[in-house]
Amino acid sequence: TIVGGMAAGGMFSDRKMKRDIKLVGKSPSGLNIYTFKYKDWYLKDSDTYQGVMSDEVPKHAVIRGDKYDKVDYSKIDVDFKTIN
Repeated sequence: TIVGGMAAGGMFSDRKMKRDIKLVGKSPSGLNIYTFKYKDWYLKDSDTYQGVMSDEVPKHAVIRGDKYDKVDYSKIDVDFKTIN
């Protein structure tokens, strides 16, 4: 089950799944933090989320998928959260 980008083993954080991406800051370790919405074909809601892009985080935190990558947020200093 997917809720707000959450799936077993990590959060979907592949850039290809997102739209309205805006850089909003940097974590203490220097990771870019973004706000974004999931594309309508993936998650049918209008919520805005905050997190990272899987192509910008250390490889040890990325869970490679067949089509889309996820991020194990427990391995980085950024929290995935819903903004609204």
